[in-house]
Amino acid sequence: MESKLLEAKIGSNLAEIQAIVKRAARISRRVPDDVTILAISKRQPNEVIEAAYRCGQRAFGESYVQEALEKIDYFKKFDDIRWDMVGHIQSRKARQVAENFHTVHSLDSIKLAGLLDKHRPDEMPPLEVFLEVNIGEESSKIGFQGSNEKDRQALLPAVRQIIAMKKLKLVGLMAMPPLFPNPEQSRPYFQKLRQLQDFLKNQVADGRLNQLSAGTSSDFEIAIEEGSTTVRIGERLLGPRVYQD
Repeated sequence: MESKLLEAKIGSNLAEIQAIVKRAARISRRVPDDVTILAISKRQPNEVIEAAYRCGQRAFGESYVQEALEKIDYFKKFDDIRWDMVGHIQSRKARQVAENFHTVHSLDSIKLAGLLDKHRPDEMPPLEVFLEVNIGEESSKIGFQGSNEKDRQALLPAVRQIIAMKKLKLVGLMAMPPLFPNPEQSRPYFQKLRQLQDFLKNQVADGRLNQLSAGTSSDFEIAIEEGSTTVRIGERLLGPRVYQD
């Protein structure tokens, strides 16, 4: 697609998403600036990301380390672009993630936390991390369990261990509800995530865990109404992904 047409399309998508964010933020008695739109740019070519950047988008989320590193290198020309990791991180990729990303939304184990803390360069600010929580009790998903009182109590030692890691900054929780045809069906899961956040904040001081990474293209309005501070928007913002054989 011609660059000007691409930019116009993404700009229109972004304006529509921002309007929804504004409406949902008002319902949750917050201001729109309290909500970050994270553009999920996996499998998107550089020209799409650059068009989004020209439209004002600054935060991008990637799922695959090698693909992300190539993009991070290409976009070094922009010093205000931000790269977040939203995909599962293999142990052998922890160093690359720790050295190159602003935030990790998919911290799913104490082992991974230790590796990220170990490899985060001293000259960089602490790596922001979200605990990935399996709030739907889905066997197909990984992450910390947090759907009932027993899970909540069991999660506390892990939270305290991560807080003690000097080169990590625990900022909140991330979750993905089961997929539903009706976005409203996701609401109880976002409410459960917020309840878990409240529980952990009451148990752990220091102003941590103030953020929630929740909501994608299909249900982000509901997620914001229930407290999400980061919504992860892919094709609804950037258009169809490019898959190569």
